Amino acid sequence: MVNVGFIGAGNMGYAIMRGINNSGLCGNVKMYATSPSIQLYAFDPDNEQIKKLSEYNVIPCVSELEIIEKCRYVFFAVKPQQLNDVLLKVKDFVTEDTVLISICAGITDEYVKARTIPEAKVILVMPNTPLLIGEGASALARTEHVKDDEFEMVCGIFSACGEIAVVDKNKMKEIIAVNGSSPAFIYLYAKAFIDYASSAGIDSDTAKTLFCKTLIGSAKMITQSGKSVDELISMVSSKGGTTVAGLEKLCEGKLEETVHKACEACTKRAYELSELQV
Repeated sequence: MVNVGFIGAGNMGYAIMRGINNSGLCGNVKMYATSPSIQLYAFDPDNEQIKKLSEYNVIPCVSELEIIEKCRYVFFAVKPQQLNDVLLKVKDFVTEDTVLISICAGITDEYVKARTIPEAKVILVMPNTPLLIGEGASALARTEHVKDDEFEMVCGIFSACGEIAVVDKNKMKEIIAVNGSSPAFIYLYAKAFIDYASSAGIDSDTAKTLFCKTLIGSAKMITQSGKSVDELISMVSSKGGTTVAGLEKLCEGKLEETVHKACEACTKRAYELSELQV
């Protein structure tokens, strides 16, 4: 049995723990069958957050120190601005056997090591909230000192809640826009279509159902059809038809350029958060 602890049980920590429980991860890790069974522990200053976890086989702890003392794998699921204080509280209890998993945007492994021990085993993760329903997309970066089986254990946790990708640790700030923040961008895009439908006298629930199914189907076409995105656009775009008329307006509004700027702004903020924590 391996103890896995969470310091922080907010939206993302809660999503990961719920995803672990719902996936049947304890003793059955998708893709990594050699992983041992898991017992979850959590601490959060907000007791209401801990109460919400009672149905997911999570043992509550009274402090960050209790998490460190009981757990080999420790998730830091707090805001980046809070991490420094958390690390100062636990630094004397971190050992070379402790695996520290940070889901804090902009935080580097050097930052964690400087506040704990130089030999700290740090894994950086950028997950997203669809982990709540087992449809997450998580980017993971392995750093120095982390053993193969330890990294596979953490990969197993996230693969049980969705898709994973391993990236270089130096790209963990850039990847945020791609999978960490992008659900919010997609929700805003969906809202615009649903709002249009309402303005045209179409029931909003009907529009939501149709658009969301279209979104899911389109995503599957990207991943499963074997065609490029440009080829898929062409398949829908009959010359002189309705789709082309709409695409022309999206191009006039510089949709692709706007998305690029949104991603750049997201990445810029990640670097700013990193600099604030030095």
